[in-house]
Amino acid sequence: MVNIKMVAKEAGVSVATVSRVLNHPETVSEDTKKHVLSIMKQLSYTPNSLARGLALNKSNTIALLIPNILNPKHMEIAKGVEDVAHQKKYNILLCNTEGKKDKEKEYINILINRKVDGIIFSNCLLSDNEIQELASQKAPVVLIGKKTRNDINVVYTDYYSGAYEATTHLVELGYKRIAHITGPRWQDENIDKEKGYEKALQDNNLPVHKKYIIAGDNDINGGYLAAKKLMRMSEPPEAIFAANDLMAIATLDAARASGFKVPENIAVVGFDNISMSALVEPKLTTVSQPIYKMGLLAARLLFDNIEYESQDYVPQSIFLQTKLKIRESCGYNKRVRQIFD
Repeated sequence: MVNIKMVAKEAGVSVATVSRVLNHPETVSEDTKKHVLSIMKQLSYTPNSLARGLALNKSNTIALLIPNILNPKHMEIAKGVEDVAHQKKYNILLCNTEGKKDKEKEYINILINRKVDGIIFSNCLLSDNEIQELASQKAPVVLIGKKTRNDINVVYTDYYSGAYEATTHLVELGYKRIAHITGPRWQDENIDKEKGYEKALQDNNLPVHKKYIIAGDNDINGGYLAAKKLMRMSEPPEAIFAANDLMAIATLDAARASGFKVPENIAVVGFDNISMSALVEPKLTTVSQPIYKMGLLAARLLFDNIEYESQDYVPQSIFLQTKLKIRESCGYNKRVRQIFD
């Protein structure tokens, strides 16, 4: 079996030079690199990635921790991460935390013991201090959807402004009793969305009724149960802004089950713009955030951190804007304006 020493001997160079061609080709002259690669081809030499990883103290594996593997949003994030990892010839370990902090910590311990080269968290449950402690173990970390201190890489969206815009749009369409179905408040993004919703009502001189703010799980069941509570009220809302598309789509179903027509009797707006939102009836008005891009950018930040050997590496915060995607479920074609998208 051909090994690196045989390649070096045949090429007339040192083993160290062959190693640099494999791992740090930018440090080798173009002529030397071409010569060594041609010898590898002649000898049908294929580098042993496991052996290389051990030699470099790397596993060529990264991890992505997500709270709900069934949520299309997180699958779009995973696609962005995977596209970059595949390009870098890295493997991905996908861990489903189910929104449980104990399970997230359990995964982290397993990943550290397996010496993964870096970890990406979507909706991380750890405190800032716990995140910092993890990063201090020389495991590069990137957070998606969580704002934290400046010494951690993070990619997040302007959830506050997105919620503000969605609620303001409903106000402009003439709705006054506007409810909000929020997700669990341990997620920073849900807190921001609730604040944006409340501020939009206040800026338009509408009261914030806490009875119209219902918390549910970030899934179909959570959205359905919350929507049913709202629709059973003696004075149900005229419009509902849901914190994510899964809950908004469940709200459409709850409205049908309760005898409400959307948008004739009640308007619905979601958040995320998952692909399913354009397929339901009526098509869902939603706040679009660049979900795939968030995964892509998070992976790029992680690999920058992994490949940057200097201790002077400076973590980055990438802040992405949202855009209101107006479709049918908000009733725009029957009210103040028509917007074709």
